[in-house]
Amino acid sequence: QHVGKILAAQVDTKVAPLMGGEDFSYMLEKRPGAFIFIGNGDSAGLHNARYNFNDEAIPYGVSYWTRLVERALAGA
Repeated sequence: QHVGKILAAQVDTKVAPLMGGEDFSYMLEKRPGAFIFIGNGDSAGLHNARYNFNDEAIPYGVSYWTRLVERALAGA
């Protein structure tokens, strides 16, 4: 819900379900949360020797987290 309000135009909701191997679900047993993906462009997958981080994605990540904190603090 927060992501949609913050970055509605850039959110791709047509992503196939994925079975990640993260332990994040254990954290969600204690606190509400969400697992999000911030796009990195057309590159090899994360756990691949040919993966190349796209530095142009950094402002999008910073903007997302900044807006999320601003929304949380506004409601505090």
